[in-house]
Amino acid sequence: MKTLLAIILWCILFVMCWPLALAMLVLLPLIWLILLPFRIVGLTLDLVFKLIGSVLLFPFRIAKGL
Repeated sequence: MKTLLAIILWCILFVMCWPLALAMLVLLPLIWLILLPFRIVGLTLDLVFKLIGSVLLFPFRIAKGL
């Protein structure tokens, strides 16, 4: 449903301002490629913090089970 809505909105933008719509077609994949390393770093940091939290809380989980 999101894809259909995006296509409809792009078509409306194309009718209203076609140069902006064409620029968006070219620039959005480039922006996505530029931002991709930041998403990977964010995912990695999130996993590292979850691992540290799990290691620190492990003794409490064991004590709770006893």
